[in-house]
Amino acid sequence: MSRIGNLSIELPEKVSLTVDKSNTVTVKGPLGELTQDVNPDIKIEQKDGVINVTRPTDEIRHKAMHGLYRSLINNMVIGVSKGYTVQQELVGVGYKAEVKGQQLELVLGYSHHIIIELPKEIKVEAKTERRGNPVVTLTSIDKQLIGHVAAKIRSLRPPEPYRGKGIKFVGEELRRKAGKTAAK
Repeated sequence: MSRIGNLSIELPEKVSLTVDKSNTVTVKGPLGELTQDVNPDIKIEQKDGVINVTRPTDEIRHKAMHGLYRSLINNMVIGVSKGYTVQQELVGVGYKAEVKGQQLELVLGYSHHIIIELPKEIKVEAKTERRGNPVVTLTSIDKQLIGHVAAKIRSLRPPEPYRGKGIKFVGEELRRKAGKTAAK
């Protein structure tokens, strides 16, 4: 019994969902439009603003797809109605972030600047307050895409466990290690 797959999805106002014959789900809302191909075995039913996802059998692959597609559709509904935001903090002396159109230029202590070309679906903003660490804010309606881009940015300089330098998510608790102790 799939606990995630059996949950119903409530459609907010101003959000519409359509399923065509090739089982492609399209969700339209005030922030944009997203599409997702769904396996033909999985059935999507919409009734009175509530969406239910059902599977034909209890095979392992059907159970896996049941929860997966329900989560993907739910993420699409939330994305087109509210959107997603990810904030990353650059911790380190001399670390900087600057936005030029759809390019994010990072100074992360390497001998060169790192320039990342962001997809047009993502809005980026870099802010540096006095005596504070630079914060990069990513905003999008696509949860998969924003998560992928945030992971790519973090992989450029992951936080190290001794001083905590690197790129971390805002509010993330890092596991810190004690350094070497002086010998007596």
